[in-house]
Amino acid sequence: MSDDREQDQPEERESAARPVTAAARRERRASARPASRKDSVKPKSDEDSDEASKKGRPTRARDTQEKRTSLIGKGFRYIREVVSELRKVIWPTRKQLVTYTSVVLVFVAFMVALVWGLDLGFGWGVFELFG
Repeated sequence: MSDDREQDQPEERESAARPVTAAARRERRASARPASRKDSVKPKSDEDSDEASKKGRPTRARDTQEKRTSLIGKGFRYIREVVSELRKVIWPTRKQLVTYTSVVLVFVAFMVALVWGLDLGFGWGVFELFG
């Protein structure tokens, strides 16, 4: 049943397909956009034209130099930010903490035993080979 629909409407499928080239994508986007406001708004008088010409320029940047803060002020700011970040932390419950700690300790014990066994085996092999 879906095959019949696809065969009946091949033109719609081709027009709905995504554009292949970047130029075709730009053209499709431009046709989908409404006309810009700058083109449609006309100044009414000389005063309005001055305002319209000012709007085209970027806003003047503020002073880029910040006030210099003391080392003590920076330290207090750092501590305030640390405290605010620590408030965002989701702390584990006691049960979760015990579970995670035991999992880590078991894993570390397993890895220590594995490395010890490999070291013992390679040591024995080297002693037998060059011994």
